[in-house]
Amino acid sequence: MCGIVGCIGCDNVVEFLIEGLKELEYRGYDSAGIAVKDKEGLKVIKAVGKLKNLEEKVTKVEFKNPFLGIGHTRWATHGKPTEINAHPQTGKFSAVVHNGIIENYQEIKKFLEEKNIEFVSQTDTEVIVRLFEYYYEGNTKEAFKKTIEKLEGAYAVLLVTDKEERIFFAKNGSPLIVTKEGYFASSDAPLIGYAKKAHYLEDGEWGWFDKELSLFRCDEKILPFFKELPSNRESAKKGGFRFYMEKEIYEQFDVLRENTLGRNTKDGIVFEELERSFFEGINNIIISACGTSYHAGLVGKYLIERKAKIRVDVEVASELRYREPLLSKDTLFVVISQSGETADTLETLKMAKKAGLKTLALCNVDNSSIVRVADKTILLRAGIEKGVASTKAFATQVMTLWMLADYLGDVNEYEIINEAIEAVKVDISKHEKIKRLSKRYLHGHGFFFIGRDIFYPLALEGALKLKEISYIHAEGYPAGEMKHGPIALADPELFVVALLSKNRLFEKTKSNIEELVARDATVLSVSSEYIELTDDFIKISDTEYDMVEFFEMMVVTQLLALEVAVRLGNDVDMPRNLAKSVTVE
Repeated sequence: MCGIVGCIGCDNVVEFLIEGLKELEYRGYDSAGIAVKDKEGLKVIKAVGKLKNLEEKVTKVEFKNPFLGIGHTRWATHGKPTEINAHPQTGKFSAVVHNGIIENYQEIKKFLEEKNIEFVSQTDTEVIVRLFEYYYEGNTKEAFKKTIEKLEGAYAVLLVTDKEERIFFAKNGSPLIVTKEGYFASSDAPLIGYAKKAHYLEDGEWGWFDKELSLFRCDEKILPFFKELPSNRESAKKGGFRFYMEKEIYEQFDVLRENTLGRNTKDGIVFEELERSFFEGINNIIISACGTSYHAGLVGKYLIERKAKIRVDVEVASELRYREPLLSKDTLFVVISQSGETADTLETLKMAKKAGLKTLALCNVDNSSIVRVADKTILLRAGIEKGVASTKAFATQVMTLWMLADYLGDVNEYEIINEAIEAVKVDISKHEKIKRLSKRYLHGHGFFFIGRDIFYPLALEGALKLKEISYIHAEGYPAGEMKHGPIALADPELFVVALLSKNRLFEKTKSNIEELVARDATVLSVSSEYIELTDDFIKISDTEYDMVEFFEMMVVTQLLALEVAVRLGNDVDMPRNLAKSVTVE
C-alpha cells in the first residue's frame, strides 16, 4: 500500500526521494509528496495521481543545498485522494509521513481541537504532526517520544522539523527500514545501490538520525542489527518470494490487520464511512459482483442472513444487468470490486441508482468509477495486487462482509475476528507439505473442490484459483450435490479437495466424502480432524469458530493452486488470457 522513503546527509536528497518513490510504485498509490529541508527551511511539494505529476512540480522548486527529506506515496484510507490529504502532512514547523492507521486519531483530534488547534485534512496522519507540535517546548526528542506514546494502531512514521536537523522515526505494525548511512524506506527496493546493510525496525522501536543513528525500544537505548540487503530490485519488491502471488498470500495477515484497524473494536464494529441511518428502511440486500468478488458475496450472504436476519441475493453482474430484475426501494444494492472498474458490476450499479436504490460499494481503489457512482463506499485496504489471480483482495472482501454482517446484526465478534486474522499466517511447514503433495495432483482429468455452508463459496474460489494459474479444469460444488450427478465422474483420476469444517455440518460432509472414496476418487481432505479413508490430509487448527477455519482453509487452497502451477512451469503472476481489471463486457 503506501510507501515511505527518507534520507539525511545524502548527496542528492531530492533525486533519492523521487527515485525511491518510483521503486515503491508497484505497491499502488493515488497521491505523492516530499518534504525537503534546505538552507531556507522546510519545503513541501505534493501532487495527486502519478509520480510524474509530483516530478513536474518539483522541477519548479529551487532547493538550496538540501540535506534531509522524507517522501510518501499514499493509498487513501482516511479522506479522498487530494493534495490536502496527501503526505507529508504538515503543522506550523514540521512535516510527517505515515503508513498504517492511527486507531485513536479521533480521540487525539478532539483533544487537540479543544486546545484550539485547527486541522486542515481528513487524514488520521495529521494528528501525529499536530500532537508533536503541541508537545514541543524546546525539546524535539521529548516531544516525539510523548507523541508516539499516545498513538494506538499501526504506524511507520518519519517526522522532520524546522527546529532541528534530524529525522525522527517510529515503527509499530507497519514495516520501516533504516541504514547506517541515513537512508529510510518502507521496503528494500529504494535502498538498493545506496547501502548494503540495513536495520529492519521491530515493533516498538523508535529514535532519530542526525549525524548517526540513535535507536530506542521504549526508554532503553539499543544497538541496531544490520542485515544484508537484497542485491536485486525486482527480487526485493517480491520480498524474497518466487512470485508476487506467493508474497501476497503471505502478507494477508498484515493486510487483514489493516483492513480491520479502527473497524473491529472491543465495543463492536465501527464504520466511519457509514451512518446507521443509511440502513433505515432496508429489508433486502442484493450483492452484485463477478468472479472472485462474486464468491466473496456468496460468503456474505451466509453471514448477513445468519447474523443480521436480512435477506440477501447474490447476483453475477453480467447476468443481472440484462435480466430486467425487480428492484424495490427497500433493497440495499451492494457491489464488490477489487479495481472499481469492473464493467459489468459498474453497469449494475448504475442500473440500481437509476431505480432509486441505496447503493454501497466494497472496493479496493478510492476514486475509481464504482466508488464515484456509489452512495457509500467501504475501502478494502488490500493494497495493490500484482498477481492476476486474486488472493489478498478476496481475503479483505470476505472480512469486510463479515464485519458488515456483525455491524448490521449488532454482533460483537472482536476476539473471533482477531483469531481469524491470526489463522492466515502461513505455517512454513504446512506450505512445505503442500509443495510435496502438489506433485501428486498434476495429471488427472480434473478437480472437484467441495464444501458446505460458507465452505461451498470457498470451494468455488479454490477451484477458480486452480483454473486461473494451472490451466487444469476444476469445479466447486456443494458437497451434498455430489450424488446428484457429478459423482458419475468419480474414478482414481478425479482429484477432490474436501473442505471439512468441524463446526458446520461435519458428519454430513464426511458422508459425502465417503461416497466419493467408495467410488475410488482421489481425495485430499482439509480439516482439523483426521479423515482416515482419504488419500491425503492437511490439518488445520482446532477451533470453535467456522470463520477461523474458513480463513485458514483459504490459505491452503491458495497455496495448493500456487504449487500445482509452479510444478507445471506456468507464469503464476501473469496467467494466459487473463487481465487484472476487466473493463469490457
